[in-house]
Amino acid sequence: MKPPAFWFSDPAQPGLAARILSPLSRICKAATAARVARPADFRPGIPVICVGNLTVGGAGKTPTVVALAQRLSARGHAAHILSRGYGGTLAGPVQVSERHHQASDTGDEPLLMAGFAPVWVARDRAAGARAAVAAGAGVLLLDDGFQNPSVAKDLSIVVADAATGFGNGLCLPAGPLREPVEAGLARADMVLTLGAPGEQATFLSRWGGALNVPHVAGRLAPLETGMDWAGLPVLAFAGIGRPEKFFATLRGLGAEVVRTVALDDHQPLSPGLLRRLGAEAGALGAQLVTTEKDAVRLPDELRSQVLTLPVRLEIDDWALLDAALGRIGL
Repeated sequence: MKPPAFWFSDPAQPGLAARILSPLSRICKAATAARVARPADFRPGIPVICVGNLTVGGAGKTPTVVALAQRLSARGHAAHILSRGYGGTLAGPVQVSERHHQASDTGDEPLLMAGFAPVWVARDRAAGARAAVAAGAGVLLLDDGFQNPSVAKDLSIVVADAATGFGNGLCLPAGPLREPVEAGLARADMVLTLGAPGEQATFLSRWGGALNVPHVAGRLAPLETGMDWAGLPVLAFAGIGRPEKFFATLRGLGAEVVRTVALDDHQPLSPGLLRRLGAEAGALGAQLVTTEKDAVRLPDELRSQVLTLPVRLEIDDWALLDAALGRIGL
């Protein structure tokens, strides 16, 4: 479901709808404050890194977790990932298997991340952490869970989309925030914003004054696969937090984007939907293309018909992140 436009209006002028709904935001603020004030249920005894956000919807957490898992693995650390498994049916704790599980079992993000590190799905994060430790995890990466106190955290990284930032600065339902910016950043160790230089400048102009923790800028860039996108007619579809970013990336690579289909985040890819998209692509003489996260939800028999554009987190200067990892023994 696409978020309402007023969520991302100027924080100084939130608009009529936001003002009408703002009294209800007190409920969200109070509920989150009560939840994060609870003592942690479990302290694993190994470093725990939480990659979360302050807003609902996609901000780039999954590519950040993947990048951290790869960096830690390159340093010889046994990094395991813990996810709630949003959209999946498994309660867990269970280790995700690319061979035996489908996205409908585990959720799309855990299945995607399983290609980079061991991934555990668990509705009960403390139980998932115990399972990972028992299986030999040397460091635990929490994919989301910044507002969940179940597992004690040693390093908390708040990820934000530089273009949309923290929206209009209001909590649900008046805005996109799970908790107030000041309250969230008071528990964070670092803020990572993802976007182009102009988007980074916009974020700092609006939110720079609220940053009381180290700030790192990064971006999601297409992975070099040898694919020549220039001039290729494509029908692009995506069910991610901001599908328009995916479409813009394809255009930036030179693809001729003849049609775009923005789906809901994590939307199931039914056979009927895919038949319709395939028929439209055929009529337009276009190639179907989607994101890595969407691709794991494709039926096996249709994956060969859809191209995937993978992206990876790029950070020009890892010094601040590396220093933070060093402080927790990594």
